[in-house]
Amino acid sequence: MVNLQEWIHKLEEGPYLRYLRVGLLCLALVMLWVGYNWLCYRNMTSLEAMDAAQVARNLSEGKGFSTHFIRPLSVHLVKQRNEAKFGAVPAGQDADYPQLKGNHPDLANAPLYPVVLAGWMKVYPKSMADPMSRFWLRDGRTSRHPDDFFIGLLNQLLFVGVLGMTFCLARRLLDANTAWLTTALLLGCEIMWRFSISGLSTMLLLVIFLGLVWLMVYLESEAREPKHGLNRVLLLAAGVGLLAGLGALTRYSFGWVIVPVIVCMALFIPQRRGTLCLIASAVFLLVILPWAARNYSVSGLPFGTATFAPLEATFVFPGYRLERSLDPDFGILLLRPLIHKLLIGLRQLCQDDLLRLGGSWSMPFFLVGLLLAFRNPALRRLRYFAVATLAMFLVVQALARSQVSEDVKDVNGENLIILVFPLVLMFGVSMFLTLLDQVNFLAPLFRYLAISLFSLIMCLPLLAAFLPPRTNPVVYPPYFPPAIRQTAGFMKENELMMSDIPWAVAWYGNRQCIWLTLNAQDEFFAVNDILKPIRGLYLTPLTMDSRFLTEWVRAGEHSWGSFILECMVRKEIPPTFPLRKAPTGYLPEQLFLTDWERWKIAPEGGPVSPTATKQP
Repeated sequence: MVNLQEWIHKLEEGPYLRYLRVGLLCLALVMLWVGYNWLCYRNMTSLEAMDAAQVARNLSEGKGFSTHFIRPLSVHLVKQRNEAKFGAVPAGQDADYPQLKGNHPDLANAPLYPVVLAGWMKVYPKSMADPMSRFWLRDGRTSRHPDDFFIGLLNQLLFVGVLGMTFCLARRLLDANTAWLTTALLLGCEIMWRFSISGLSTMLLLVIFLGLVWLMVYLESEAREPKHGLNRVLLLAAGVGLLAGLGALTRYSFGWVIVPVIVCMALFIPQRRGTLCLIASAVFLLVILPWAARNYSVSGLPFGTATFAPLEATFVFPGYRLERSLDPDFGILLLRPLIHKLLIGLRQLCQDDLLRLGGSWSMPFFLVGLLLAFRNPALRRLRYFAVATLAMFLVVQALARSQVSEDVKDVNGENLIILVFPLVLMFGVSMFLTLLDQVNFLAPLFRYLAISLFSLIMCLPLLAAFLPPRTNPVVYPPYFPPAIRQTAGFMKENELMMSDIPWAVAWYGNRQCIWLTLNAQDEFFAVNDILKPIRGLYLTPLTMDSRFLTEWVRAGEHSWGSFILECMVRKEIPPTFPLRKAPTGYLPEQLFLTDWERWKIAPEGGPVSPTATKQP
């Protein structure tokens, strides 16, 4: 009995309590991982995720930073740059200035995340990625896409790293109770789990940002109370610049974090602040300059098509109009569209996104917690850095916002403020526990009940995700991977397709595909007759089920809406259109046109049934 009582005492208050907490956290993590991937998993939903994945695959196959997802704007930039470097094409010669006959250079993605994905693609076993394996099927049909799942698995491993770094940061600056509760609530945050399976670079960026925060904390502490000499301070400043640069090479818009970094270093470090700021800035520039030079050499712009991000989704270039333009007119641009976009974006972020940051109620506690006076100067200065970074990300996100944010709410690559969520949650939990300490509970049990109720309320979105009906992994409309894979399989490897979902054709079908041009007449033939022949046109519900008045009637006489109406109402293809063959089984939700009856020859030596392209 004595031994049992001693064991219970150690378990409750002794050294075993730590192991018990770690064990329970690991068990909860495993149970959540299994349950979430079984009940709530979805394939990729974002343009950015599929785009980065197909660039990573090309990189892993030795094709360099090339892309199968061809943006007309990218074609324009590459062609314009090559003409400036080599001059106009002489008559009778066929120079591939747009670089469509070979590997088209990627000008949209920052390089670090595709590099990480390319390495991961070399690691996970290809035998497990067999789409006909029982794990990937539901009711005999493909549901989970294996490559999507393995990319999600990598990001979930990074999520574990985010949990560990957040716990250690809260433990160092606050206390163990705050660290455990912050980590538990971060683990129970539903939007973080959605980011973990999205295929986006957010989890990698969170690891980099938290690493940057750690270095800022160490730098401030070492500058305030020197323990290791000047060399350590200089090295930490260089590390801050390095991580800021790596973050910019993961997502270009993240590079603006260098502004609050330099401001906070100048304000909070009393000695040698100029030297430290200069070192951090210099290392930051040295990290990003080689990639900027590569982009400039290929396109004439330091960040490729991403350079025009502030112009997208303005009233001058609404929707995806800019990226789908073969010859955009930048002469009409004024400062007014940018100011208008900034103000509209800030209003939407402040009224909606900011208040529900992380999908929880942590932001109100964080805002109230700004009134608390922490005794620890490192904690106070970290809070100022969090506020400054959040303010900078709000401005950058408002300016960089595009149609992607409208198509995929919250969980998209343009969501920058989510990166500050672990810090917001940490300070919010600290505020909650401070308020709880002011309450005189009749018994300690009531305090634990209050914390449990608080945790339950914060985790309600994740708990609701497990409720029936079960989430369908297939994101249809418009993405049904087997249909996209089969349709792309009709094409030869060096042939060009056109589609309204070229990122999905590039990823699931592994074929070169150009984005649907702005119209079915001039711009289509500008590609087909001058740049490279288009051998297949693949339209999905994204176009077939678009708004009739806005996107079909008002779009003009030669719009793709008019083209579809003519095909479906008159039962005939316009006489001047070069692609005139269509298999059965696509209409009315999809349309596939090509130059000859390719489906009669089974790709990869096996029979093909057109009914396989029906939606799930």
